[in-house]
Amino acid sequence: MGSNDTVSFKIGIDVGGTFTDLFLWSSAGSVESYKVLSTPADPSVGVLEGLGSIAGAHALTLEQLVRQVTTIVHGTTVTTNAVLTRTGARTGLITTEGVRDALEMRRGIREEQYNNRFANVVPLVPRHLRLPVKGRLDYRGQELVPLDDGAALAAVQTLQQQEVEAVAVCLMNAFADPVHEQKVAEIVRAAMPETYLSVSSEVLPLVRFYNRVSTTVLNAYVGPVLGRYVASLTEKLEQTGFAGVLLIMQSNGGVALPEVTLRWPATTLLSGPAGGPMAAAAFTEAHDGGRDCILVDMGGTSFDASLVRGGAAAMRTEGEIDRLRIALPMLEITTIGAGGGSIGWIDEGGLLRMGPRSAGAQPGPACYGRGGELPACTDADLVLGYLDPDFFAGGKLKLQPELARAAIGERIARPLGLETEQAAAGMYRVINANMAHGVREITVKRGLDPRELPMVVAGGAGALHACMIADELEIPTVLVPNAASILCAAGMLLSDLQHDFVRSYITPLGELEFWRLQALLTEMTTEGQAQLQREGIPPERVTHLLSLDLRYLKQYHEVTLPVDQALVKRGELARIAAAFHGEHNRLYGYDLAEEGTDLELICVRLRSVGSTAKPTLPRIEPGGETPEGGAVKGRRRAFVPERGDFEELTVLDGHRLLAGNLIEGPALIERVDTTIFVSASYTARVDNLGSCRLSRQAKEVSHG
Repeated sequence: MGSNDTVSFKIGIDVGGTFTDLFLWSSAGSVESYKVLSTPADPSVGVLEGLGSIAGAHALTLEQLVRQVTTIVHGTTVTTNAVLTRTGARTGLITTEGVRDALEMRRGIREEQYNNRFANVVPLVPRHLRLPVKGRLDYRGQELVPLDDGAALAAVQTLQQQEVEAVAVCLMNAFADPVHEQKVAEIVRAAMPETYLSVSSEVLPLVRFYNRVSTTVLNAYVGPVLGRYVASLTEKLEQTGFAGVLLIMQSNGGVALPEVTLRWPATTLLSGPAGGPMAAAAFTEAHDGGRDCILVDMGGTSFDASLVRGGAAAMRTEGEIDRLRIALPMLEITTIGAGGGSIGWIDEGGLLRMGPRSAGAQPGPACYGRGGELPACTDADLVLGYLDPDFFAGGKLKLQPELARAAIGERIARPLGLETEQAAAGMYRVINANMAHGVREITVKRGLDPRELPMVVAGGAGALHACMIADELEIPTVLVPNAASILCAAGMLLSDLQHDFVRSYITPLGELEFWRLQALLTEMTTEGQAQLQREGIPPERVTHLLSLDLRYLKQYHEVTLPVDQALVKRGELARIAAAFHGEHNRLYGYDLAEEGTDLELICVRLRSVGSTAKPTLPRIEPGGETPEGGAVKGRRRAFVPERGDFEELTVLDGHRLLAGNLIEGPALIERVDTTIFVSASYTARVDNLGSCRLSRQAKEVSHG
């Protein structure tokens, strides 16, 4: 397909553990999706290979393509992987004397109270690189003990001798006054100008020392890793002649310029899946006008489940990544090791398990023929007939069924005394149950009934398993967007620039001083406005969203409550309190409004949002209920879970389906980038965006 210089492109790129997904939007109104294998050693290589695939499809050279690209939005897993594999920078910590062990002491709560073999998480900074300095502020920021500049210099010199790549500075009560931290930071910059520096009063000026020190250390630990990756990527793009705008996806669902994420690299720790909820909201709203949904994303390595309410992704103000605390705003995503590459194995009790270990991109599942010998989920899908070995990834990767059967037969079927196809069906059921549990984590455990929300499916492998996940949870409606396999990449082009700011202000709500609160808001608003202006966003496209962290007096946890700034300006504390009681009741099933329990404000949060131009999603041609003859590719023997047996299923070409087409299950709908398995319990109808809406029918009784 040819192109010309009058057409411009925007590209969303999501680098996963197995595949790199690319979503191309053209100013001519068309959209296209691409997948290439990821290159874990240097993910930027896979990015360039993906751009090369796009160029080839348009009969362009890579240089010609990038001249027409105005924007690239990129989600990366490099910081996530660095933490998970403990391959981040050699990091040192300078902290207040007496609290150097806070990283190990954490918040003093045993995570697993009844596990006698529980082992504490190993800190990212070993004890000999956690160096104390004298000096102390109280909680109001007043100096109790002056900073020992000599001790600070000695600590810096020690870290210099230890050849650390990054330094974290986190002093007690620096959230109240950063003066001591600023002095230490000046010493570090003077002695170690090339070393990455992370200062807690800049990263997270917030009460709770452990949250602050852990977040600051994480920020330092991944800083050099992200820096090297961004440098490699930008250098490669510059060599191709790219002169457009590069944006990086952040964990809060917004995007930012690379230089911003390099200052706060910990904001990218959930960069990869962060684009999905925006795309899910867009497809759900376009389909039926709804703004609430469950998003499930099954890729090659992991399964992510998240929630969209009112068109916005559910957020949390703190969480953990591999048991390490991070207190930055991020999407509320539950991730488990369940993907197309998840390996099947037999545990000590003789039970079949799936994941969390994954075959990844190299060597990949056994059926890839790249040396993998362990049976993976994709191998089971192939043996069950859901995948066409000659049409995987549009035929670019030929699968080898005999290798899949051999791996399952040797590692699963033989130990369990099953036939190979029975073992594959067992693998399919187990991984579906695992993913259904992941959905319960974000719905049932939060007081939500999953049956009341549609489930939007993403990821290359998701559509093969979606019906059975939904069937397990009795979800009546499943939506598979036409961009399902690269939904996170598509969502990146639908995201706004976002920056989060926080300030501690601890006071009983009834004693709140509005002038002080307004001063904090003005300070954060000015900072957010300036940041977005540097990113090219005009003032009329900027909004500032206020939230307050409130709790009942002496309560252990807070509730983050969105608040209209007009209420603050008018001093309407009663309405703010009433809103808190309602939200607390929704989250925990009770409130203390009638008891008259006092409320306490802990911190003030502001999100500055710069609205970006969103690409429109193209419509497809209408048709009748019956797919036209050209849409039917043939028939294939495949496993029907509801009946526990194999049947001959109709196989349809997903690219030839028209709006209004109705497909009765069981059936298979094949696209270049994914295959949809419409189980016997569901029917599929194509909408005007090319998405498939799967509706649950009366449940059939298994005869297997």
